[in-house]
Amino acid sequence: MKILLVADREERALWGAWSEDMRQRLSDVSLILSAGDLDPAYLEFLVTMLNVPLVYVRGNHDGCYDEKPPEGCISADGRIIEAAGLRIMGLGGSMRYRPGDPDMYTEAEMRRRTRPLQLRMAADSLAGRGGIDILLTHAPCRGYGDMEDIPHRGFKCFNYLLKTYRPKFHCFGHVHREYGHFKRTTDHPSGTVLVNACGYYIYEI
Repeated sequence: MKILLVADREERALWGAWSEDMRQRLSDVSLILSAGDLDPAYLEFLVTMLNVPLVYVRGNHDGCYDEKPPEGCISADGRIIEAAGLRIMGLGGSMRYRPGDPDMYTEAEMRRRTRPLQLRMAADSLAGRGGIDILLTHAPCRGYGDMEDIPHRGFKCFNYLLKTYRPKFHCFGHVHREYGHFKRTTDHPSGTVLVNACGYYIYEI
């Protein structure tokens, strides 16, 4: 299965007149994942053009989603959802570096956000539906693909989720290529592949 990953930057190659090469590259994409900080109109365009499920979480600059969430797309923020035959756990937002922003969290706040998801996972396991295939977040996990400054620091609790549930891959954004600390894919000790979706990337499970 091919999955189109997007985050942080609206790519001209995807928004507008697609080249024939791009059409062919995307022709067998089965799912779109957005890791945040994207114009809702961009996500609406992608889901319309590809006609496959688009699952998203909010980035730390997605306050406009309060008034205009991307139509035709599925929010996984703070939820576990199923799309294209895959179970996806979603947690949007970044480390808090400015007071009062609803899409920024301290480590303790993000840890609290994970608790209902862990309870859901425990209940699903008892019902024989345990496991997730993808962890979808905006921020990276601490120590893997993040940076030392507070705005781009990852969350330690994401490492716990990866070690506990061992999804196939963790899709995130927030750390841009131009920051000089960009790495597209990284192997996590849990066995999960970490994928930075900044811009766009086609990932195959």
